Amino acid sequence: MVLDSHRDKAEWFLDPLATRMKHIHPNTISWIAFLCAVFAGVNFWIGGFWGLLFAFFFIALNALFDALDGKIAKMTGKASKKGDFLDHVLDRYADIFIVGGIILSGVHNSVIGLVALVGILMTSYLGTQAMAVGAGRDYGGIMGRADRLVILMLFTLIQLIGSPFGFWMVGTSEYYLTWIDIAMVIIAIGGNITAVQRAVRAWKKIP
Repeated sequence: MVLDSHRDKAEWFLDPLATRMKHIHPNTISWIAFLCAVFAGVNFWIGGFWGLLFAFFFIALNALFDALDGKIAKMTGKASKKGDFLDHVLDRYADIFIVGGIILSGVHNSVIGLVALVGILMTSYLGTQAMAVGAGRDYGGIMGRADRLVILMLFTLIQLIGSPFGFWMVGTSEYYLTWIDIAMVIIAIGGNITAVQRAVRAWKKIP
């Protein structure tokens, strides 16, 4: 999880923002993050320049609020098992809405999107399943949620910049991938490798 290891570098921005928002319950922040993901998925499904632009904007907001809910919870002493549970449930639905919007758009390769979604869900499942069998909660691996969101934002931005100039795809007119397809390929590979990494670590820890 590349970005999680550098999370402390974003504290200068997140801490003042969390301080200003500490009057808002962290569960409310979690729901706002989820709604941003829904809007991102809907805009991916709509497609076109404006659809991609708003999708990029709402993914950025989802990432921001997802980073703030836990920070606000700790800052205000409202961290709880229920809040943690709600956050993880909404994060998984958020992932489904975002990738689902890409799959349903009809512009991008749905098979790649499905493989990416499997990797995303299995990564989360194996992290919590490890805890369920006594191997401890596992957040490790080469790709976490923050990494996925940044990759998707980056390639959505490339798609946005390239589309007006005809650089919206890589390949030939018959065999091609859009830039968002490439993001899905990276997420599919990284997500499934992360799931396997967590499965192997849990297996070794089980007595």
